[in-house]
Amino acid sequence: MTPEPDTPPIRVLIVDDHEVLGSSLAAVLDSESDMRTVGVAKTIAAGLSMTAANSPDVILLDHRLPDGEGVSAIGALRALPGRAQVVVLTATTSESVLVAAMEAGAAGFVSKSHSLAQVVNAVRAAASGELAISPQLLSRLLGRIRHSTTAVGSDLTEREREVLQLLAVGGSNADIARELNLSVNTIRNHVSNLSGKLGAHSKLEALAIAVREGLLNDD
Repeated sequence: MTPEPDTPPIRVLIVDDHEVLGSSLAAVLDSESDMRTVGVAKTIAAGLSMTAANSPDVILLDHRLPDGEGVSAIGALRALPGRAQVVVLTATTSESVLVAAMEAGAAGFVSKSHSLAQVVNAVRAAASGELAISPQLLSRLLGRIRHSTTAVGSDLTEREREVLQLLAVGGSNADIARELNLSVNTIRNHVSNLSGKLGAHSKLEALAIAVREGLLNDD
């Protein structure tokens, strides 16, 4: 992918305690013309420190780290200046862990069994505000979220609910724009507005909240 003129590269922080994997990922990302790694952290503590110091756009976060589970650190990482998008890099197949990551504000997931090209694509998706998750996995995870009875989301407009429904099937901003015959910028604005009303920090978190609050149609 060739970046647009004057477009700064996507700044990526890798948080993984496996030295070979971390350095290999860094080398692959640095070989992309539109990406630059800002460091490799081996612990949650180091990841927090390096995020504060370098303001990455995307954090590739391992789940199992020496000082805790990566999912538990998503909120703290997202709260730091720059509000980096977090993509969980994991070997786990536990849907409960992935649901917890969604609810914490993760932008997506990449399995350690995926190809390096899939990792690169996930970074680009997260950096552009898109879902970094397959529609099939998204559907399974949304089905695992428990419903609640609060009034969150009661102020969503009809259009925002339409956009939310299309996000739930894995639609990108461009896909939704075509479906609703609107511009991509308008869809971005709708996503931003509905995320704010739901108190969500990523599309995945917005969907998790929407399911929990019964805001999505079942059909």
